[in-house]
Amino acid sequence: MDKACLGRLSRRLCNSSEHKAGQLLSPFAISWIARSYRLSDNTFMSNRSIAVNKSALNATKKVAINAAEQLGLREGQSLELLKALHIITREGAINQDSRRKLKQVNHLLQFIEPLLAKVQAAQGSVSLVDHGAGKSYLGFMLYDLFFKAGGNTGKVIGVEVRDELVTRSKELAAQFGFKGMKFLNLSVEASQAALPEKIDIVTALHACDTATDDAIAFAIARGAQHVVLVPCCQAEVAGVLRAGKAGALQNNPLVELWRRPLHTREFGSQLTNVLRCLQLEAHGYEVTVTELVGWEHSMKNELIIASKGKSHAKTSKQRLQAMLDQLGLNDMRTRFFTPLLEKEAT
Repeated sequence: MDKACLGRLSRRLCNSSEHKAGQLLSPFAISWIARSYRLSDNTFMSNRSIAVNKSALNATKKVAINAAEQLGLREGQSLELLKALHIITREGAINQDSRRKLKQVNHLLQFIEPLLAKVQAAQGSVSLVDHGAGKSYLGFMLYDLFFKAGGNTGKVIGVEVRDELVTRSKELAAQFGFKGMKFLNLSVEASQAALPEKIDIVTALHACDTATDDAIAFAIARGAQHVVLVPCCQAEVAGVLRAGKAGALQNNPLVELWRRPLHTREFGSQLTNVLRCLQLEAHGYEVTVTELVGWEHSMKNELIIASKGKSHAKTSKQRLQAMLDQLGLNDMRTRFFTPLLEKEAT
């Protein structure tokens, strides 16, 4: 053992409760202690290195945990992926808008993951189509947490009309080795022919205007087991209400609900989601409607989750048709269709 090591061991022993502070043991005494405990010079230095490395590792872990908590990350969530998606900066910072976005998507994942796990357990793999994918935040974060970190098998397909976003998503999927991800540069409606016949879960997060309705139509046509929607703006129903307002005022006092322009827009948006829920129920889905996150994070905050039930709900079909009749929305029958029930009746 060299003199430097002997000196360190001497000071360490002398600082213990058995010796007075500052009192040094002789080199002979220290060597005897080392031999007694069968500590070679290499073992002593190796143990010291291990202690230093463990200390550094623990400090690094604490920093990582604190950073994850401050950023609102979930356990196992890839920081590098979030940087690549520009949710987090290269320095690991996050602005208020990105923080809201991250919280919203992470909260939505908590609703989707149990559905994925249920399908995975039943059939060994799961397929999900995300309509109106945009930058594919949902798809990437879902694949990272459920498929990659969770060791599950399946595929996530993003459908988006903007070519530059699809190109970028393909590059990111290749960069992170997400082999089960695929992206199509198509509209929701046009993607019908390009997607597999069997799809387990359909999602649409803030798919604008009628894209949410197209996603519902796709899910119904494919017999998807679960549908998860966070609707965005939809002006189609409001436009029909506005066009028929003058004639309806004479016969229907309920027109007061949408007589004024602001009420037309707001009532049209609310009514659209009610009709969507009835349509899904009419096709045999059990529907739950809740808030996604607090209203301070997003005004488009309604979350619709539909899971395939045992039979079609004829009462929902009847109510849907009655609402279209009474509100002067018969022109919307092709949008809020119920062909499966009509086939059963013939």
